[in-house]
Amino acid sequence: MTTTSVKKAPVDLGKILVTGKRRNRTRSAVFAGILWVCLALSCLFLFAVLAVIIVEGLARFDWNLISQQPSRLHPETSGVQSAIFGTLWVMLGTIILAIPIGIAGAVYLEEYADSTKWWNRLIELNIQNLVAVPTIIYGILTLAFVVRGPISLGPVVLAGSVALALLILPVIIITTREALRSVPRDIRDASLALGATLWQTTWKQVLPSAISGIATGTILALSRAIGEAAPLLLVGATVFVTVNPEGFLDRYTVLPVQIFNLVKLPEEANQQLAWATILLLMIILLAMNALAIWMRNRFQRRW
Repeated sequence: MTTTSVKKAPVDLGKILVTGKRRNRTRSAVFAGILWVCLALSCLFLFAVLAVIIVEGLARFDWNLISQQPSRLHPETSGVQSAIFGTLWVMLGTIILAIPIGIAGAVYLEEYADSTKWWNRLIELNIQNLVAVPTIIYGILTLAFVVRGPISLGPVVLAGSVALALLILPVIIITTREALRSVPRDIRDASLALGATLWQTTWKQVLPSAISGIATGTILALSRAIGEAAPLLLVGATVFVTVNPEGFLDRYTVLPVQIFNLVKLPEEANQQLAWATILLLMIILLAMNALAIWMRNRFQRRW
């Protein structure tokens, strides 16, 4: 019985590799093109919204917007002065509560805490998880423990400050820790080698070197808080207030809550006032972000 041998054609590995690389390049190019198209559509939608806000808001962006109180009888000349003052008081309380605690917590976790201890790891894990918690949860907690419950302050400015401080506290801690990590270890070692204590090293060397990152993260966290409405609605931010708060224990309203109230009213004058208030809030947010960028560039150190 005769056996016939079949010769196989030699496999060109180089050709296969070149073909595979071309396919990968094609897929990468298609995927990058899809991403750029999505980005362009998102930017186009954003610019369209901004254009509508500017065009509609400029019609009522006048001195009455800042100098007059809300009025349902004369919406054509009314303003949002009570909401502006309420926002200032709430943000002042938020700054007093959140910034010292957030920076102190970050300094402890980064400079003093032993990462091998289970309770320090648990604290770090909880802080990272709290960043992703919905804002409404902070409003519910503040309502249960501050507005009512054990403390029972009522729906006052301080309750709103507590809610927003809880909201931005994890963000301040995380950004401050990142700023502290950016300071080279050699600076700490040199200070300790010269006889300084750990606290003197932290206070005199590490914190001044990290001030740009700390300030940037804090301002961005505050700009997030100033635009929140959901937690403040839960803790008693009134939708219609015609007097300015004079302290932390007064009733109040804020700009996002005022916008929430105005967009529901059917009168054309109230709709125009809502557009102007949105434009005012956008200007405040852009100013805060510009300040954060300036402070980062002004005080940033390159190692």
